[in-house]
Amino acid sequence: MSAYLTVKWLHILSSVLIVGTGFGTAFYLFFVNRSGNVAATAIVGRLVVRADTWFTAPAVLFQPLSGVLWLIREAGWLAGEGWIVGAIVLFLLTGACWLPVVWLQRRMRDMAVAAHATGQDLPERYWRYARRWEVLGYPAFLAVLAVFYLMVVKP
Repeated sequence: MSAYLTVKWLHILSSVLIVGTGFGTAFYLFFVNRSGNVAATAIVGRLVVRADTWFTAPAVLFQPLSGVLWLIREAGWLAGEGWIVGAIVLFLLTGACWLPVVWLQRRMRDMAVAAHATGQDLPERYWRYARRWEVLGYPAFLAVLAVFYLMVVKP
């Protein structure tokens, strides 16, 4: 396989990791938050942070390196093409939502672990953070779906 196809495959794989891990962790944290089970919330919170650290963060770092710095040039596209600019803007929008989400998830995890260890309910601050986490997640996920569309259709 050529270097171009190898990098393209890794680029696609890393994008799938971003969407898959993001959607999967959001699904579990969203529903565990509605369960009322502090122990489960602590476990899911730890796993969500771990998944973002192990899978999402490396994939997010790889995307611009593989896409913007390598694939665009190797494929002969112009970086100023509308679909490329749109994809970059949407990727940055996703990042602007994702970075606060990462911070919120870590704090939520810590609060859930502490509440479980002491046998208490989740504090009100947890629920404020959970609402912010959810509000930031919707535009980030929609932006990633739009990036997928632009990458496939290249309008």
